[in-house]
Amino acid sequence: MSGTPAGAVTSRAQEEHGEHAGVARSGSLRFAGLVLAIAVLAVVVLLSIGVGARAISLPTIWDALWSYDADVDEHVMILELRVPRTVVGLVVGPALGMCGALIQAYTRNPLADPGILGVNAGATFAVTLAVGFLGLAAPLGYVWFALLGAGAVTVMVYALGAVGGGRATPAKLTLAGVAISAVLGGLTTAIVLGDRDAFDDMRFWGVGAIGGRQLDIVLSFAPLILVGLVLGLAVSRSLNALALGDELAAALGVRTGRIRVVVILAVTLLAGTATALAGPIGFVGLMVPHVVRWFVGPDQRWILAYTIVVSPVLLLLSDVVGRIILPSGELRVGLVTAIVGAPVLILLARRRTVSGL
Repeated sequence: MSGTPAGAVTSRAQEEHGEHAGVARSGSLRFAGLVLAIAVLAVVVLLSIGVGARAISLPTIWDALWSYDADVDEHVMILELRVPRTVVGLVVGPALGMCGALIQAYTRNPLADPGILGVNAGATFAVTLAVGFLGLAAPLGYVWFALLGAGAVTVMVYALGAVGGGRATPAKLTLAGVAISAVLGGLTTAIVLGDRDAFDDMRFWGVGAIGGRQLDIVLSFAPLILVGLVLGLAVSRSLNALALGDELAAALGVRTGRIRVVVILAVTLLAGTATALAGPIGFVGLMVPHVVRWFVGPDQRWILAYTIVVSPVLLLLSDVVGRIILPSGELRVGLVTAIVGAPVLILLARRRTVSGL
């Protein structure tokens, strides 16, 4: 008599049930972690508003938000300085993190980010040209140049990485990005040194800063970043298939060409707009997606969701540290992220195994 023994069937059913239960538990833990990250972000937002050269209590913050009095210095400081600064962090942070996560998935290189691949350098160079030769001093004027520069460098890096036959490997893309960053960085410095008066107002922008922006300017930039975030989330499932290789992804029904176009468009919007708004801030797009991947695994849907929440946490905390670390002034957030990011990059490079994509 043929057939599978009843005991084997029961054992197989129990095994499958255990696998489904494990997946459910994993999803529940990820969701709980995401809720915890959102709670941490809320606390960091309060720190960003309340901590600085002058500490402000929570009751005062509440009064300023709901019962604003222009005659109270703390209220003016909160509404005119710290709230816009915090909103910039909430807008720029997700853009930088998402941009890094998309580039890492796009290139299948877990150590890639907008800075290493030259995207930030392209946006910075384009903004420098707009300010130095066209006299555009307002962010709303040169944001389009930042987008053009970021998009042009993204395409250029991928094209150079594919030169010589074969596909664009992570090593080729990284080398192309570093080379382009070096060239554009040198040209940018030459232009700035040639006309210091024209770039006097951009000194802090050049090192990366989230302060000094009016709230209306921030809200004008937000729709561009929102579109970039939506595009990135829309291709998250396809990026999981793309990580298996172009051939296998195509066999699974993924239109690889279309996905790459969407990723390039999203990276352009995110990196270009964030750079125009806050300057070239490095390492956020490298650190956050990489660390997040340690906890949530290689699923890009969870990586992108966590990155959107955790990136502003890192950016705002770095900004708070920059405000209080120097007794006689302020350390710009771009310098703080670089100080934190450089040792992290060294540790990541020394790891025997890098978290997979």
